[in-house]
Amino acid sequence: MTTENNEISNENTESVSAKKDMPKKRWYVVHTYSGYENKVKTNLEKRVEYMNMGEKIFRVEVPQKPVTKIKDGKKTEREEKIYPGYVLVEMIMDEDSWYVVRHTAGVTKFVGSAKKPIPAKDSEIKKILYKAQTTVTKVELDIKVGDKVRIVSGPFSDFIGDITEVYPDKSKLRASVSIFGRETPVELEYKQIQKV
Repeated sequence: MTTENNEISNENTESVSAKKDMPKKRWYVVHTYSGYENKVKTNLEKRVEYMNMGEKIFRVEVPQKPVTKIKDGKKTEREEKIYPGYVLVEMIMDEDSWYVVRHTAGVTKFVGSAKKPIPAKDSEIKKILYKAQTTVTKVELDIKVGDKVRIVSGPFSDFIGDITEVYPDKSKLRASVSIFGRETPVELEYKQIQKV
């Protein structure tokens, strides 16, 4: 009976140590030529399929967020890369998977030391992917300090103002508006104004 228990115990120990020795899938960051991120994603996904690497390379992501641009009163939607020049790859790192990724057109290198790519922290990847999934859209407006704008909503609706400051990262601006004959600074969101 004890021999049987020892054999079962040895099998369990072997399977546990085999799981520890098995390489784990991790996220790696790949540096690309700027503007080639989506091409790298497409090329790498094709190579994974063509070279039967689906068991070692799982996901390829180019973190992007939606941007609304308003130019000459026309609204356009586009995707903006959060980290230009970088692509995220979820993979099990070994010689074969390294070769497939590293020799994909547009890839310049893995982030890490020259000899060994360093996996990204899971917490960092979660933040990056969450940031890409948020639905808040950034609005870009072709305005600059000195431009005249009409306020179309809010308490100063129908007033005309001169832009004194622009905060593109917040989609806001500060304008000087004449109220009762006095110049008054007001802070406005892009969606509250229209270029005159």
